[in-house]
Amino acid sequence: MKKLNSWINAARLRTLPLSVSGIIVGTTIAVQNGYFNIAIFSLALGTTLGLQVLSNFANDYGDGVKGTDNENRVGPQRALQSGLITRVEMKQGIIITAIGTLLLAILLIYAAFGRENLLFALMFFFLGIAAIAAAIKYTVGESAYGYRGLGDVFVFLFFGLVAVYGSYFLYSHEFKWEVLLPACTIGMLSMGVLNLNNMRDRNSDEKAGKNTLAVILGDRKAKNYHYFLILTAIFCLVVYTVLSLDGLSDFLYLPALVPLVLHLKRVVENENPVLLDPELKILALTTFAIAILFGIGQII
Repeated sequence: MKKLNSWINAARLRTLPLSVSGIIVGTTIAVQNGYFNIAIFSLALGTTLGLQVLSNFANDYGDGVKGTDNENRVGPQRALQSGLITRVEMKQGIIITAIGTLLLAILLIYAAFGRENLLFALMFFFLGIAAIAAAIKYTVGESAYGYRGLGDVFVFLFFGLVAVYGSYFLYSHEFKWEVLLPACTIGMLSMGVLNLNNMRDRNSDEKAGKNTLAVILGDRKAKNYHYFLILTAIFCLVVYTVLSLDGLSDFLYLPALVPLVLHLKRVVENENPVLLDPELKILALTTFAIAILFGIGQII
């Protein structure tokens, strides 16, 4: 039971609602445009959750092996850091999760395109491979991109553009540029969660040689970057709603923007990185709430 709890903690369940937000947004836009398939929806959720858990395992392993997770770490203690899961066990967990996620991705591609759309199927297959590689290479290996300030780019790409626009395309098989706006919203809010995490750990990361964007920018500029992400995310979503307006219910998500404004106020006033830790959960759950309310507004 203790080992099982260790794996559950390593999976970091609190990150999972954020990871499915893009699928919810992309799916409900598809529904609003007359497209839906329960198999695609279920497999898309499974694939996304698999990628998130894989990323969490790989992050735990990579930071643990490199010594980044040490006594200076501000956030929750990691599995490798605590010794509850060994390096060999975590590596096995990464391999098993990667294989399971790839199988789900293949089933998803087949459900969406069958045998008729080989070009699209191949495109999404390579996207799936790239997503799995990105989840692992964030902190693992000599060329880990998370140690070079590139984590934000990959979060925006896979948790924003691919999750929202990609899931919409899986249903519709059509390109619709407006969907890029809510994709940017979810991508930037996801980047905001990563930036908060990096702002919280900035001092310990800098000492360990992990050059996240927060380390590169410094405290003041990292805060300015955070404001830009949140405010631009709000702007993109409102613009999309205006462009695709079908009724007042499309604005159902507006009350969920209030916690974002209050969150920004707390980040502005923050002087202690430790106090940023609760903001991670707040921003992640607020993003999930926005996705749910946006989705309901699209459907009704």
